[in-house]
Amino acid sequence: MSWIVLVLSGILEAVWATALGKSEGFTRPAAVATFVTALALSMAGLAYAMRSLPVGTSYAVWVGIGAVLTVTYAMLTGEEAFSVLKVALLVGIVGCVLGLKLLH
Repeated sequence: MSWIVLVLSGILEAVWATALGKSEGFTRPAAVATFVTALALSMAGLAYAMRSLPVGTSYAVWVGIGAVLTVTYAMLTGEEAFSVLKVALLVGIVGCVLGLKLLH
């Protein structure tokens, strides 16, 4: 159950990071509300997962999922340039996250 919560928390990390960027310095109420809600839920899930998973592994997986999804979303929406090298590096992060899961 902890791994499922951790993955969902990583997804929410991508949501709050994207919402933070769209908040334009906390001037857009809907983006700020999304940021605060996703941040709170993401942190709560991370804290829950850390009750039974190692801190280092939990944090690395959480950040990895959030980073990959944030960059992927930005590339898909055209907010960030697409490159084959960038995709290859993101695949490397995914591989590292899967490796941490397999080692656990």
